[in-house]
Parts: sequence; structure tokens; C-alpha cells
Amino acid sequence: MSTIERPLPPLNADERTTLESWLDFHRVTLAMKCEDLDDEQAAALSVPPSGFTLTGLVQHMAEVERNWFRRVFAGEQAPPIYDPQADPDGPDGGFKLAEGATLREALATWQAEIARAREHCANRALADTGRFMDQDVSLRWIYVHMIEEYARHNGHADLLRERIDGTTGV
Repeated sequence: MSTIERPLPPLNADERTTLESWLDFHRVTLAMKCEDLDDEQAAALSVPPSGFTLTGLVQHMAEVERNWFRRVFAGEQAPPIYDPQADPDGPDGGFKLAEGATLREALATWQAEIARAREHCANRALADTGRFMDQDVSLRWIYVHMIEEYARHNGHADLLRERIDGTTGV
């Protein structure tokens, strides 16, 4: 049984509350998928030929948070976290584990990126924009995209966790 609380998003709320609540729901879901795992378990590969791991997935989501909320929305020149040589305008990385990478460190980095994302969005309207592919992109669109990104990867995390220890249904 999980010790992490995951509140159900409100069933009848304004648009911003709905979007932020669903994004937080999916963020917490990923944390729950990693709960009580050691570094070896979290670094276990999914199924060949994939090199997918839960630690890599958490690292990836830290990169995704950084990309969309810091680079795209806030316009920061934030370099990639896990591959500083990577093109910051290229696809979000983080999946590959460096030697000695730990789940605890990945979770801390991811949580720090979530905190920064919240700071950047706190006093901004859903219609406020950042720049993506030389076009304006609204905070509303970014929230919807992030919900989709987490939902997709939480499905991967479900399968990884089940493979590791049989845990399902979180």
C-alpha cells in the first residue's frame, strides 16, 4: 500500500484547477510507481531490445519538465540535465543511465524541476505564451501536452513496475 497521497482531481472546477490537478495527479502517479524500489530494481531493463528503466523514465520526465516550463515557456537557457552536450532544442533525453545513477537522485532532480515549473506558472495566465518551433505556444497547450506525456509514460511505468515486483493497479 502506497504512503504517497494522490488526490483525485476535482470533478467540477475551473479550467486552470482542472489542468493543474490532472498534471499533479500524473506526477504523483509516477512517484508512486517508484515507491519502495531500490536502485537495482529501478535500473532493471524492461524487455529487450528496449533499454527502458524506471530511473531513466524519471530522468526523462525531469528533462521534459525542464524543457517545456523553463526553456519553452519561460525562455530560459537551461542546458539538458543528463547529457549536457545534447542539443537543447532536440528531443528530450534522460532515458540512458550514467554509471552510478540512483533513483533517489533522479527523483530529487525531477522534484526540483517540478518546483521550478510551478514557480514559472504561478502568476501566469493560461493564454500566456512561450516559444516552440518559432511559434507561440500557450501555457494551456503545455499543460495538456504534459498531461498526455505523463499519461503515456505512466503506462510504461505500470509495465516496468509489474515486471520488477508484480505491483499493479497504482
